[in-house]
Amino acid sequence: MPKKKLKIVSISSELQPFSKSGGLADVSKSLPEALKKAGQEVICITPLYSQVIDKKKYNLKLIYENIKVRINSEDIVTVNYWQGNIDNNVPVYFIENGKYFSKKKVLYQSSHENARFMVFDVAALKLLSMLKYSADIINCHDWQAGLIPYYLKTDFQYSKTLKKTKTIYTIHNIVFQFGHNWWEIDPDKRDDGRGRLPHLNDEAIERINFAKRAILSADAISTVSETYRDEIMTKEFGQELHRILSNRSDRLFGIVNGIDSEAWNPINDPGLYKNYNPSQINLKDDNKMHFQRKFGLTENANIPIICSTSRMTYQKGFDLIVLILDKLMSMMNVQIALVGSCAVKEYLAAFKKMKKKYPKKFIAMTTHEEVMKYETLFYAASDFFIMPSNYEPC
Repeated sequence: MPKKKLKIVSISSELQPFSKSGGLADVSKSLPEALKKAGQEVICITPLYSQVIDKKKYNLKLIYENIKVRINSEDIVTVNYWQGNIDNNVPVYFIENGKYFSKKKVLYQSSHENARFMVFDVAALKLLSMLKYSADIINCHDWQAGLIPYYLKTDFQYSKTLKKTKTIYTIHNIVFQFGHNWWEIDPDKRDDGRGRLPHLNDEAIERINFAKRAILSADAISTVSETYRDEIMTKEFGQELHRILSNRSDRLFGIVNGIDSEAWNPINDPGLYKNYNPSQINLKDDNKMHFQRKFGLTENANIPIICSTSRMTYQKGFDLIVLILDKLMSMMNVQIALVGSCAVKEYLAAFKKMKKKYPKKFIAMTTHEEVMKYETLFYAASDFFIMPSNYEPC
């Protein structure tokens, strides 16, 4: 680490423990904490999903109200800014807007995702200016924060607060480039990454490629493993961004995701029925029996539980799980426990069918709230962990 204490801003669309759909939320919490522990000054910025984040529970305080944020020459959006903390350690700032972040009990799945996160990105930079937070580095996590490097080279290039700020764009998954499937956009209408941004009411905004603009504008680009760094510069894995990544390979780095061994520790995990250590491994059975009782499965410590905790998407291999569920449960005395956010109708229909057919053998929890509440209990109760995959960044 450098001798000078750096001022670092971490910007992400989800942040544990406040909001989570997958591993992005975990990294967005653990990395700032690790940087703070290493002696750096760190703050986080994330959306305030009003139907997901309980302001009272997390003791959030309103710091700026009814702030007009100019998105472009036509659009002005009003936002509120709230402040909280990660474990009383790292300050977290939340951006609240009723239209863009308060309508659903899920983090995503809007038909206007690009508009939402364009507003978020500009509002985040506006906040830094209001705080007079002269950041040395802004770490922009995944596509949702991808316009920030672009804005710092364009609309905010004359900002007195941010004139010396450098950006790192972290690619958690190159498949996700903006709020829609990039491959479904007509090739003739795809964003070149350089033109002016549309207004919020222009349908062209939903074709803007946040990831491409971030890659072209960021001072450095990181991704979640050295292998993935090399893979995304190939046609096979680069999701049509391999050429611009290769052109910027001198500033593209692979850094393997770590694990927070304090947060993910059965000795002190508050999500478990009974905590345990390696010499008390028999207490896993207490968690298992509690789990079976709680979710209506057959109570028997000798029945193996196979668990999966993951976003339920094609990438994560859930088509493979769905394919074998019925056969597996009809052949074996086994229980299957799945937890993870899911928006794939075919998977949800299959899980509903399995629950009806095997009510004492199968459980699937697919909402954000359930993931936040029960994920580590699933780990503690299970005997086997299944992790299929069609491809993995890390």
